[in-house]
Amino acid sequence: MSDRTTKERILDAAKGLMLEKSFHSVGLNEILKTVQVPKGSFYHHFESKEQFGVELLRHYVAESTAYKSRLLLPPNPEPDPLLRLLTYLESNIARSLECQGKCPCLLVKLSSEVTDFSEPMREVLAEGTRTWAGIFEKLLQEGIEKGKITSQIQPEEIGPVILDLWTGAMQRAATTRSVAPLREAVAFLKQLLSP
Repeated sequence: MSDRTTKERILDAAKGLMLEKSFHSVGLNEILKTVQVPKGSFYHHFESKEQFGVELLRHYVAESTAYKSRLLLPPNPEPDPLLRLLTYLESNIARSLECQGKCPCLLVKLSSEVTDFSEPMREVLAEGTRTWAGIFEKLLQEGIEKGKITSQIQPEEIGPVILDLWTGAMQRAATTRSVAPLREAVAFLKQLLSP
């Protein structure tokens, strides 16, 4: 098995464990037991738990960015960008239901825990949120140009607001163990963005 595959297996296993628990409550032995690799394999790929956290978040942000881009900005898109956005958000609601109300987003789950603990981890999270807001901005601009999203908004202002609204709704959904906050966010965005 290649080094890359072992590293990815460690990162994927840790992602699941940390979504279930938290960064600080998941120990190295628990991760290694899940992946069934020796401790030396971990230290071959990661210098420390903090450096591992940086790599974990980079891995997660890259996967999530690819997913968002594939659904929101595909090469042959659904012609209505607003419908694309609403479909994407509805798929997130379905994912939240599958997780039985627990937070399905590692960025939301770990951001308040690690931003004061690790500046390198905070920087990865900050870059990820900028990238994701940029995806929303491009989608909004396309929607305005096609007349499917109101021209009364500024994409560079509303793109980050969509991300903030959604991540806040995800936190409240996890707290209440209900997707109602997510559905409220979708309804608000539909009203705000409709031409």
